[in-house]
Amino acid sequence: MVVRIERAAPPARTDALETAARAVLVMLADERSVGDGEWAQAVRDWQDARIRKVVRRARGAEWRRAEALPGVTVTGKAAEVRVFPPVPLDGWPKDLARLQVSGTDLDDPEPPAAPDPAGPVLWMSPEVEMSAGKAMAQAGHGAQLAWWELSGEERAAWRDSGFALSVRTADPDRWRDLTTSGLPVVRDAGFTEIAPGSCTVVADHPALRP
Repeated sequence: MVVRIERAAPPARTDALETAARAVLVMLADERSVGDGEWAQAVRDWQDARIRKVVRRARGAEWRRAEALPGVTVTGKAAEVRVFPPVPLDGWPKDLARLQVSGTDLDDPEPPAAPDPAGPVLWMSPEVEMSAGKAMAQAGHGAQLAWWELSGEERAAWRDSGFALSVRTADPDRWRDLTTSGLPVVRDAGFTEIAPGSCTVVADHPALRP
């Protein structure tokens, strides 16, 4: 994934996280990613292995070059995220490989509002500190785990809603209950930033609630 971060107008952190999660879902639901679609085999190979997502940042001409590559751009309130079909780690297009991955730090100008209790919520761990880029990847993982657990009818309903969702940091007192609730839990592999096995996200979709 590539997030657009212009110097003069960076997106808010929560907006970027929610847009990244929706971008993953849009890519998974895209007709090119299923059946005999042009991305389908790459997506299947990716899902059969250990799933990794890398978030890089771009602005100006870098963003325009990223937009010219095959993929899907999803826009949030102000955030723009482009998601690309999976490639091997050594197979990145040059225009993406040269983009910076570190230093993606974003803030919320004010605390986000409470999420819709009737809608999907990706609860971020209150115990693990992550850069915005790392958190975007984890939110994308959480959305993907929820997608896998849903029936075809439930997926269609989520798609028809525009993949409505919220990303919020869980209250510390509730986090343990969430991680043991039976909802999908993201456990990080430990490649970057945080310890292997760390629980980073719980995907709280209404159709999956106990």
